[in-house]
Amino acid sequence: MIEPSLEDIVTVVVEFLAELQDREPDELRMELEEAGEELPVDSILIVEILTRIEERYGISVPADEEAARSTRSVRTFATTILNVINERRKS
Repeated sequence: MIEPSLEDIVTVVVEFLAELQDREPDELRMELEEAGEELPVDSILIVEILTRIEERYGISVPADEEAARSTRSVRTFATTILNVINERRKS
């Protein structure tokens, strides 16, 4: 199985966010990028996104302080997801 890159995960998160907000992914990504490099994300939607990400990649993201901090932005969240995927691969 080919492991996703950080950008792959960012794209998936943006696509899920766009779907939940009934928006176009490219439009949403542009808006998020204009808001700052970290791509801020609505914390209310993150629970739904997390569930979808866990299902898509067959992982479980621990409910710890690092995971909570990571939900502040799409890029940080994607980094946490990638770390969980890599840890799973090592075990």
